[in-house]
Order: sequence, then structure tokens, then C-alpha cells
Amino acid sequence: MDDSKVVGGKVKKPGKRGRKPAKIDLKAKLERSRQSARECRARKKLRYQYLEELVSSRERAICALREELEMYKQWCMAMDQGKIPSEIKALLTGEEQNKSQQNSSRHPKAGKTDANSNSC
Repeated sequence: MDDSKVVGGKVKKPGKRGRKPAKIDLKAKLERSRQSARECRARKKLRYQYLEELVSSRERAICALREELEMYKQWCMAMDQGKIPSEIKALLTGEEQNKSQQNSSRHPKAGKTDANSNSC
């Protein structure tokens, strides 16, 4: 036998169940699709701008590090030749001054500690 049922004199065939799709206005659907595409392109543009800024900032950081590395190479070559670059001297004297300032601020009784700190 057939799977169809007879209800009230009419033959019903088994079909899709649930809610039938509403009649959607095609113009409105097309406009929503276009709007969605515009928003997608705008998001894509912003994403690419962000990535370009990120890359350029990383490139600047890399350039700065390369310059610093080149400076250190020159310092090392100078020290290998027995010369002490003035920048290193300035760094060392600056560190010594910072240490002496920290020691004097840590110990309020400066009489005995100043004599000990000069031995370094």
C-alpha cells in the first residue's frame, strides 16, 4: 500500500513538516546582502590597516635593535684593540654615581659607609 493517508475525502501525501518559509521581499533580501558585503569589506580594510601598522612598528623596533647591536660591535672591536670608548666610561661612571646615591640614601649614618663604599 501507499504511505498516503485519506483525510476528509482528500489524499494527503507525507511531506515536509514544520513552518513554511515566509515570502521574503527579494529587494530587501538583496539590500541586506549588499549591506553585509559592505560591512565585511570595511572590517577587512580595518584588519589590513591594523596589520600594516603592526608590521611597521615591528620593523622600526628591528631597525633600532640592529643599530644598537652595531654600536655594541664597535665598542667590542675598540676594546679588543685596547681602547675604552667614551660611552662605556660614561655608563660606568653613571652606574657608580647611582650606586653611591643608593648607598647614601639607604644608610642615614654616612660616616662609616662612605669610607667602605669607596673601596669598590
